[in-house]
Order: sequence, then C-alpha cells, then structure tokens
Amino acid sequence: MQILTSLILAAFVAYAGAWYVGRVDGNFALMLFLAVLVTGLYWLAERLYFWPKRRRAAAELEASVARRNAELRQQGVSQVDGDVAKARAELLAQPWWLDWTAGLFPVILVVFLLRSFLFEPFKIPSGSMIPTLLVGDLILVNKYHYGLRLPVINTKLTEGTAPQRGDVMVFRYPPKPSLDYIKRVVGVPGDEVSYLNKRLSINGVPVPIEPVADFFDEDSMRYVKQYEERLGEKPHRLLIDDDRPAFIPGAEQFPNRDNCRYSVEGVVCTVPQGHYFMMGDNRDNSLDSRYWGFVPDKNIVGRAVFVWMNFSNLTRIGPFH
Repeated sequence: MQILTSLILAAFVAYAGAWYVGRVDGNFALMLFLAVLVTGLYWLAERLYFWPKRRRAAAELEASVARRNAELRQQGVSQVDGDVAKARAELLAQPWWLDWTAGLFPVILVVFLLRSFLFEPFKIPSGSMIPTLLVGDLILVNKYHYGLRLPVINTKLTEGTAPQRGDVMVFRYPPKPSLDYIKRVVGVPGDEVSYLNKRLSINGVPVPIEPVADFFDEDSMRYVKQYEERLGEKPHRLLIDDDRPAFIPGAEQFPNRDNCRYSVEGVVCTVPQGHYFMMGDNRDNSLDSRYWGFVPDKNIVGRAVFVWMNFSNLTRIGPFH
C-alpha cells in the first residue's frame, strides 16, 4: 500500500506541476473530485479494515503482556520491564500513507462540497471588467443562484434563477471550456443586442447611460471616459475609449454566427434560445461575445457577488453590481 499510495500522490503532484507550467490544460474541479474519490476509498478502508486490524493487534499485545505478567508473578517476579503503553500507541498510530489520504478526506470533502454547490473563489486576471472589478480582485461566485449543477459534468440539478441583464457571470469560455471567463450579461435568450458606434441597445431601445468623472487607469497612466449604465435593476460603471474604432476587428467563426451582422459601426446579434450575450465593462478592452459568440447555458459557472480580498487595495473588499 505504501508503494501504491506513493504512486497516486506522485501522479497528483505531476499533474499539478504540468498544469502550473502550462504543459496541460488543468481541470481543478476534476482533480478535486478525484481527490475526494481516492481519499474517500482510503477513509473507508481505514474505518472498515486498517483501524480494526490495528486495534486487534493492540488488544493481542495487551493480552500477551497480561499473560506474561501473570506467569512471571507465579514465578515470584513482581516488576517487569517494558513500556506497554508506548508499544500500544505505536501499533494504533496511523501510518503516513493513511495520514496523507484518509486523514485528509474530511477536509477535501468539505472543500469540494462548498466549492461545487455554494461558493467558489476566483481571481480576476485581466482588466476587461474595469472599473467594476480590478486586476487582482479575489471574488466569490455564487454557485446555486442559477441552479445547482453537478461538478465536473456541469449537469443542472435545479433550475434556480435565470440569468438577468446586468448580472456579472462566471462561465466556461466557449472556444476553450477549460478556461473560466467573467463578463456582464447583456443579452438573454431572444434579445436583439445592438452595439453600434459604442452605444448599446436592447431590442431597439437604447440602454440609459450617463457620463461620470473620468477613470484614471494606473496601468496606462491616463484618464478614460467613464459612464454609468443602467442595464438591469442597478446601475454599473463602464469605460469607453474614444481612440478605439467602433468596428469589431477579428471576430471569429462561432456557432450561430448567422445571428450576427457586423459592420464598420459595430455588431447586431439576436441571442439564440439557451444562450447569453456577454460583454466586459471595459468595453474597448474586452474579448467577449462580440468576438467569440454566445455563451450556452451549460457553460454557466455562477454569479459573481463579492470581492473578499485584494492584497494591494483592501478598500476593494465588499459586494459589487
């Protein structure tokens, strides 16, 4: 068992290392599920076989020592050398290969359940959602708001609340589902989304927008025009760069691309059933549905709701919309 356990642990370490250096496309949900499965089997084996076996060995030791002491007393020997308690403790002690498997099972199981069905942490890697979310924000994603889903295969168990315009959503990037993206829901099934000359309209109605104080971009060390847009129930801020063109360069071929019409002014798309149109709040610096198409319902991960940490700016902690 020691050799088998060593090989299993080495396989997990090798996979994590290859993922870290970019040799494989990692799937943390799958790795966590396999960790629960493997440690769970060891935990059952410990409870049903290894622990009873160690207890029997300890009981046999105590019985053997008791018989020996009785025989020695009959021979007139009243004091016997040997630390029975220490020997018993050594027999009952869990070996290292069970410490690193069965011993970790409860912790891994709790993490798996919390991450799969309640809240999952994410780190914002890019500036596509500035000014709502900044690079380095650590956020929590509500995994049950849009309905509970089975981990790994992402099959929906409950319906939950349908995504609404204005929600900030985490989803699996359609061209490469191993990557998680975060954008704002702009169009729901059946909507006609128009983004022409950098103005957003839904079903022919312009989305209300008002200019606010310019946003200072610390990366580029310049000010960018900032607006307040009311797409859903609550307003949110967005950035528009007047120096960038209105047309969409490099739009890919994607499923249901016939639902979109591209021009020098921008794009107009009709959202298919079971799909969503996503855009970043940093409108001119966001790779979103304008470029790679619609997000199917099966790709939804959850609703982003809270910044729980930003190590370079603690004032970022709190809810957002």
